Amino acid sequence: MKISVKKLKDNAKIPARGSRYAAGYDLYACIEEEVTIAPHKTEKIGTGLSIAVPNGYFGAIFARSGLAAKEGVRPANCVGVADSDYRGEYIVALHNDTDEPRTIEPMERIAQLVVMPFLEAEFEEAEELSETQRGTGGFGSTGK
Repeated sequence: MKISVKKLKDNAKIPARGSRYAAGYDLYACIEEEVTIAPHKTEKIGTGLSIAVPNGYFGAIFARSGLAAKEGVRPANCVGVADSDYRGEYIVALHNDTDEPRTIEPMERIAQLVVMPFLEAEFEEAEELSETQRGTGGFGSTGK
């Protein structure tokens, strides 16, 4: 699949995989100077890119495991959803979960983009829903 990417800034870096079979494509911080994220705060970090994800797909923006596990920094919304008709800059709101300031460097890998298909649905109101064994059992109803 070919996906068109527009550089909004000259120094923006096209998403790249860390290995041949990686599902995620690294997104890079397109910033002029380092940005410090205060403890338990969020900063928006631009990628300098606009991406035309094909119809029937969306761009899922996930944490990079190294940044999240080693540095305590992750996307604030946990998983970002970039719809196929969005043409603005891909911006990642990074949240610092630690008690210490964390610094993001220019061109640092800040998140990963996974292009995923989705099913289009049409919702219709119903008086009743089909019965299941689980029924209305919610949080923890099937075990711990």
